[in-house]
Amino acid sequence: MTLQASKVDVITGISSMAMREVLAELGDVYEQKSGQPVVIVSVGGVDAARRVGDGEAFDFVVLATDAIEKLAADRRVDPGSRTDLARSAVAIAVVAGATRPDISSESATREAVLRARSIGYSTGPSGAHLVRLFERWGIADEVAARIVQASPGVPVGTLVARGDVEIGFQQLSELMHVPGINVVGLLPPEIQSTTVFSAAVCTASNCPAAAKMLLSFLASPQADAAKRRHGMEPA
Repeated sequence: MTLQASKVDVITGISSMAMREVLAELGDVYEQKSGQPVVIVSVGGVDAARRVGDGEAFDFVVLATDAIEKLAADRRVDPGSRTDLARSAVAIAVVAGATRPDISSESATREAVLRARSIGYSTGPSGAHLVRLFERWGIADEVAARIVQASPGVPVGTLVARGDVEIGFQQLSELMHVPGINVVGLLPPEIQSTTVFSAAVCTASNCPAAAKMLLSFLASPQADAAKRRHGMEPA
């Protein structure tokens, strides 16, 4: 891929925390290859969607696909610019040194949840999946008092590392870089939920052509290795 877009002062983006590490790496690579400065802010997905929805001046946004679609419906991003970037699976973590629970099957994972003194999950797609899963298992009421939901932008892994929760659930890309925890593994296939993260150019952008060029790079094969290094798969 040749990077020959006209330069602008800076391309600005906002993303959810799940994409923070991979976008930080790829933003640096793009800047080195093209000479185009890129600044990306990573916050909780709820906050990122709200800020773009409020018309804050970003050139592009990276969120779970359903959030991008809602922003497109609200005319806050260009629907034609939507670019799928990565797929992210949900993982489970415990504090470093703790006994790793058996999560080899759906039934084993359900038992691990029931045995846990406290359970952490996020306000993002992985948290919404856990809510549905606990309801389907018929244990939502039983575990409600033991659930700690991380505030937007706060990694569940930090709750695990501090001992605030015994077991934590979040996107692998968010858990794998947190010190003081062990990632036990991914949710078993029968209860896994894979989130697709997409990018789109904001209608508030002053440089949509330059932003589209960056998104093309983020979706290109040149970006695949970085996505895998950070616990994701190319979309």
